[in-house]
Amino acid sequence: MLIIAGSLRVAPEDRDEYVASMENLIRETRVKPGCLDFILAADPIDPGRVNLFEQWESEEHLVAHQASANVPETVTEILGDEVRKYQIESVGPVF
Repeated sequence: MLIIAGSLRVAPEDRDEYVASMENLIRETRVKPGCLDFILAADPIDPGRVNLFEQWESEEHLVAHQASANVPETVTEILGDEVRKYQIESVGPVF
């Protein structure tokens, strides 16, 4: 299993428009084979931060998604990012 997680930086005044512009990408990605979860959302505290979380069954599923993703034109400049890919060997309950 793979997890892609982190955050993007955008101008605070552009954040909501950026997140809204990604709605179709989110919907399309969530129904792709191997996608367990996909979210891109405004941070509730930091007005210039957009949080990203993806969960994939395998590297192959992620690569297939990346090759066919219909990413919309950017409505604002991405000022920075802290996004990482994690390879998960086991999963279990928290409690």
